[in-house]
Amino acid sequence: MSREQSPFAIRAGRHTGGVQITEVTAVTPELMEAFERLIPQLSSSNPPPSEAELQFIIDSPASVLLIAEEDGMIYGSLTLALFRIPTAMRAWIEDVVVDDAARGKGVGRLLNEVALERAREAGAATVDLTSRPSREAANRLYQRIGFEQRSTNVYRYLLD
Repeated sequence: MSREQSPFAIRAGRHTGGVQITEVTAVTPELMEAFERLIPQLSSSNPPPSEAELQFIIDSPASVLLIAEEDGMIYGSLTLALFRIPTAMRAWIEDVVVDDAARGKGVGRLLNEVALERAREAGAATVDLTSRPSREAANRLYQRIGFEQRSTNVYRYLLD
């Protein structure tokens, strides 16, 4: 498949070793297989997204789906949400997951760096994310990148 036919659009040429960070532009069997493998590593309570759900993310102007791939194998993903509110353009990083086999190799850092570039291009002044305290390696990574812990309360309201 040529680059023009690829369902993944190269963003900013960011790579480490052979790992390339790309923006997903279409759902493929390889993408579906990757999410079947990656989502259980992120959450035991949420199933992997369906093909329609992934297509919705890809088609939405409010989200950017990034993947880390090497030699046709997808090793990680990150979703960047971008939305305008009255006071600013907001950016939020969600569902960062790196395959166990690729952890510690800079994949998470690259995914985040490309997401930060994309948020800057969209006009966001800040980028927020949350990370469970139990994810110690991820929290250290976010701090090394330059994220600062905020003094805020995060609330959740469960809808039926």
